[in-house]
Amino acid sequence: FSGVGFTTTEAERVVSHPVRRRIVMLLMLLGNAGIVSAFASLFMTFINRDDHGIPYPLRFAVLFAGVAILWIGASSQWVDRWLSRMIDKALHRWTDLEIRDYAALLRVSGDYQITEMMVEDEDWIVGKSLSDTSLRNEGIIVIGIQRPDGKYVGAPTGSSKINSGDVLILYGRDEQLAELDNRQFGFAGDIAHGKAVSEQEKVVEEQEQEESQKKEQP
Repeated sequence: FSGVGFTTTEAERVVSHPVRRRIVMLLMLLGNAGIVSAFASLFMTFINRDDHGIPYPLRFAVLFAGVAILWIGASSQWVDRWLSRMIDKALHRWTDLEIRDYAALLRVSGDYQITEMMVEDEDWIVGKSLSDTSLRNEGIIVIGIQRPDGKYVGAPTGSSKINSGDVLILYGRDEQLAELDNRQFGFAGDIAHGKAVSEQEKVVEEQEQEESQKKEQP
């Protein structure tokens, strides 16, 4: 229904971004509804007795000709480029949308993502500075901090303090980011932090092994 294979570049770009996944899911649902409508219309066309004398062979010929035209148009690179240019011009002329591939721009793929995290009173990181949290040892990078008063701290340093009500812009593995968001203040949070650091050390070790193996290959 999506028109791409499971291992193609298009499929990888779709599944690597949550917004693209939602868009494709909606289009697939609409596509299913369109297929049902098309089959119903086709069925009614051939059983309709008010045919005005149009013979069935001619109906089949028109049907196959239409399918052939659609197939040629869908598989044509020239048509694809022409439609892309027309859509791009229409978006620039009649809308204010900025069409940019931020996932490709930020090199976000695989298990890594950029997300926002609201700091609450019971969170493990509340009241601490970035250096005290040692989030980098967990493989998490704090890109920025949005304060409740509207002030934005870009490229925060180790002395930047995390307060309740702050919104952190984080980069890291999705599983680790979710765990940090649910981590509670206190001793249990300290234990979870230690486990996260150990897991990140394993991830770094695996990455280094993969890189060394690639260098050894001729």
